Amino acid sequence: MSQRSSTSSLDLCPNAVKLYDTALRWLKSHPSQRLDSVLLEILAPIETMDTAAQLAQLDQLKRWLDSFRPLPPAILEELKQRYDVRFTYNSNAIEGNTLTQSETELVLSKGITIGGKTLAEHLEVIGHEEAINYIETLAQAQAPIGEWEIRQIHNLILRKISPAEAGQYRQLDVKAAGTEYVYPPHYQLPELMSEFGGWLAAKAPNLHPVIAATEAHYRFVSIHPFRDGNGRTGRLLMNLLLMKAGFPIAIIANQQRQAYIEALVQGQSSQDDMGPLLEIVIRAVRESFVETLALVASAADSRSKGQPFYQELVTFLNHEANQSD
Repeated sequence: MSQRSSTSSLDLCPNAVKLYDTALRWLKSHPSQRLDSVLLEILAPIETMDTAAQLAQLDQLKRWLDSFRPLPPAILEELKQRYDVRFTYNSNAIEGNTLTQSETELVLSKGITIGGKTLAEHLEVIGHEEAINYIETLAQAQAPIGEWEIRQIHNLILRKISPAEAGQYRQLDVKAAGTEYVYPPHYQLPELMSEFGGWLAAKAPNLHPVIAATEAHYRFVSIHPFRDGNGRTGRLLMNLLLMKAGFPIAIIANQQRQAYIEALVQGQSSQDDMGPLLEIVIRAVRESFVETLALVASAADSRSKGQPFYQELVTFLNHEANQSD
């Protein structure tokens, strides 16, 4: 880190309140340091780990976040404001929507129409946010996710744009753009989606949540049950499964569009090799964990929570202080 503590030994206290106060004193005395940057120094670099170790690190991050739960309403509201806009912008941009992230925020928060942009692009933004609200409700429920819920997600995405197709399986055969991959015939979709629903109910719960969410996304988009909106529905389904398991939302950035598409193609052309897609999702979950923990751990409402996290943080800061002596 660019700055070191002036004390030779930070106060290692077992009480969560004292640990919080110790961490905040350090942050105040090092104004150029951000908590998310410190977290990245604590964590082993993702590039040095195999998949099992990467998943184990995500589990550790989840345990830290769990130590702050239940999260206060103000923190939940802030997280929702951050991620609704970002998720909507990136997921729509991957599909060709030209609204910028700031324009997406204006549409959602102010209801402003952006000059030079199509009505369909505005409606895609509104529909996607409605779908986010829906999966957040589903994430809090105990009921399993199946065909009906997936069709409802798709319906919310498209009902303002293509009401006749919203929630309805396609009635013609389609081919993946730019590749030789042919999606299943339309007349097989009811059976394939029923099988997929069975996999979600019986097999997915036995997998690591990040693997289950990644595989669910891959399986769904490879079936391609709808004429349009499959990518957005698949990413919403992926995040629904993550949230149900207590993981943060994973945003695949528009800047990763090419790598993301290539990862899907890799799976579809190489006997369901989901390695590249899983790597993208793991990195996205990790980034969300770090950002979420940095927000939660620095909030005043967290002062009496999060002892496992603060203990790790203060131990690290103490080590850094000793190393600088």
